[in-house]
Amino acid sequence: MKNFMPMLFTDLKNYNGSKLIKDIVAGIIVAIIALPLSIALAIASGVGPEAGLYTAIVAGLIVAIFGGSSVQITGPTAAFATIVAGIVASKGMEGLILATVVAGVLLIIMGVLKLGNLIKYIPFTITTGFTSGIAVTLVIGQLKDFFGISYSEKPIEAVEKFMLFTENIGTANLEAIIVGVVCLFILFVWPHIKYVEKVPASLIAVLAGIVMVSGFNMNVNTIGDLYSVSSDLPKLTMPGFSLSALIDIFPDAITIALLAGIESLLSCVVADGMVGKKHRSNAELVGQGLGNIGSALLGGIPATGAIARTAANVKNGGTTPVSAMVHSIVLLLILVVLMPYAALIPMPAIAAILISVAYNMCQWRQFVYLVKTSPKSDIIVLVTTFLLTVIFDLVVAIEVGVILACILFMKRMSDESAVTGWRYIKDENDPETLGLRKISKHIRVYEFCGPMFFAVASQISEIKPKEFTKCMVFRMRSVPSVDTDALKSLKEFIMKCHENGITVIFSHVNAQPMRAMRKSGIVELVNEENFCANIDEALSRAESLGE
Repeated sequence: MKNFMPMLFTDLKNYNGSKLIKDIVAGIIVAIIALPLSIALAIASGVGPEAGLYTAIVAGLIVAIFGGSSVQITGPTAAFATIVAGIVASKGMEGLILATVVAGVLLIIMGVLKLGNLIKYIPFTITTGFTSGIAVTLVIGQLKDFFGISYSEKPIEAVEKFMLFTENIGTANLEAIIVGVVCLFILFVWPHIKYVEKVPASLIAVLAGIVMVSGFNMNVNTIGDLYSVSSDLPKLTMPGFSLSALIDIFPDAITIALLAGIESLLSCVVADGMVGKKHRSNAELVGQGLGNIGSALLGGIPATGAIARTAANVKNGGTTPVSAMVHSIVLLLILVVLMPYAALIPMPAIAAILISVAYNMCQWRQFVYLVKTSPKSDIIVLVTTFLLTVIFDLVVAIEVGVILACILFMKRMSDESAVTGWRYIKDENDPETLGLRKISKHIRVYEFCGPMFFAVASQISEIKPKEFTKCMVFRMRSVPSVDTDALKSLKEFIMKCHENGITVIFSHVNAQPMRAMRKSGIVELVNEENFCANIDEALSRAESLGE
């Protein structure tokens, strides 16, 4: 049960005043960082700016209490922006709420079923591919506001957005571009300025944008021009449950659940390396599930562990989930007191923040490194996942990426698997045969290498005994596993050997193949005494059977 116990309960056992002070300081700093990000990500998701704060407050607090990491900060992330925008555009807020609630239930089920460790089965090339793809789609989605371009259409896909951007480039607003460039400059330069680098660059960029637009009366859209800003507390909203609605949103719910699970567990792994502790993956999935349900029912959007905010929490002294709770409480106070002023934030400033977020998450150096150093099959998976994420969506990208990775993995394994026979020595003076083991003519030896599975099972049936063969020795020391297809081919071959009076002997069968062969009846068919510990014992038995 320890794997399901929230980390908060463990961390509070040795809690003291010193840790409390560190957690409070870290929580306040992370809240200041999360404020503009939460608003920006909510707008990028096609919902009101306050929804981002609702998400950070509710999901952040719930996951802090029930999650499996000591330092994880949960909230809206860039990875969800395009997905949420698509759901809102096609199914409305009602569909988004229902999809997020169902996703939360799926995450809880994943945690209860102890699926937290399955993250290791998602290839790094796929996570890198879709992360880079999401970054590109996020940038494309911000071009309209960054350049102050006007068009009435509301496209969902990144390709459509880019096409409309290029078609309407003539409507670009120079003042909006100036605001966007200045904010972007601050976001990239401010963190490298000595003595002030700990002050969140996004906050400075927002303040600079407000001063420029309000102070110089610039003709630039602000949040207040496009959205109604509310400082109201979150209100409980229950979605309408029906079978048809559940069927309609279920693919979206799976996408949200998978992405929330993958990103939160990846964030936990990063945090583990920073604090030297190990998270509880199944408790984290349960916590994320509860957090997403709470966020959806209280006006928020899907949430997951935020790597950047989690790293900021650790760097500023956060040691327990209390810092995440403080972060949520501070954001709640900001929502009530300062939210009306969010209407003054220029849209180019929001776009600049999201472009910088996309740059930080795109992992372009890692992408280039993988392209230069990885095998061709991995490069295919990486580039395919990336392109599908940009051109279509994350669901298609992950589905195709995983299937493609599995197919290429099987191809690679089949290339490493082989059934090869020992050579006959026709001329003992042939220098190429010097050092080879000499065995009787009636014995044939075959080396099995690599996993024996359906892709290579046909090689077994291709073995052709000679008319003078009396004994077949199968050397299996290099076979870690066998599957049903390989066992079927092997059993059929053994039965043919028996029909022709040929004895089959196995040498050095490993644990998994031995269990499978017992279960399939091969051991009984061959007889236990024909299973030998090594090749010497197997050849000795084969020689004795030919006497």
